[in-house]
Amino acid sequence: MNLPNILTLLRILMTFVFLVFLNKGDFSSTVVAFVVFVAASLTDFLDGYIAKRYNLISNFGRIMDPIADKFLMLSAFYMFMQMNIIAEWMFYIIFIREILVTLVRFYAMGKGVVMAAEKAGKYKTMFQISTVIVILLYLILYRWAAEASAVMDTVFCVLQKRYLVIAGLMLITVLLTLVSGISTLWRNRKVFL
Repeated sequence: MNLPNILTLLRILMTFVFLVFLNKGDFSSTVVAFVVFVAASLTDFLDGYIAKRYNLISNFGRIMDPIADKFLMLSAFYMFMQMNIIAEWMFYIIFIREILVTLVRFYAMGKGVVMAAEKAGKYKTMFQISTVIVILLYLILYRWAAEASAVMDTVFCVLQKRYLVIAGLMLITVLLTLVSGISTLWRNRKVFL
């Protein structure tokens, strides 16, 4: 058990903590959920960097790192769907893509082929993380305004229009998710042939 693997397991644990606090629905819990999500996202970059930098790549890491990544991102988007912040079809497109690409990676690993991460996939991940962070920031402001006095009515009304921004970000996120998924499957089509 090396440091990158510990960070991967920590990310899974942090995802559960993130879900618990986000589900509470109040301002302070949402702030905690935001901090936990950002920290968990940083472990995603750190474990890969440390593993490559210090040659600590392991079979455990190859399997668990993508699982931990998908678990964190899908958990966040699932919660947003449950809160009616994002459309159900958006979540399901992201869900199907992430599960399909992960299964393909495992299939390729079983045949001794390592599917390298592509630029499209990296951009997709960064945009997904950025979108979740923006949605969480809106939730923090929205819940703060909801708990504040009547003086905050104007802020509250402005924040109710947040869905235009979120809808735009989610459309880009879904598009990047689809493009990167198709690109990954196309580039690795030889695995199936």
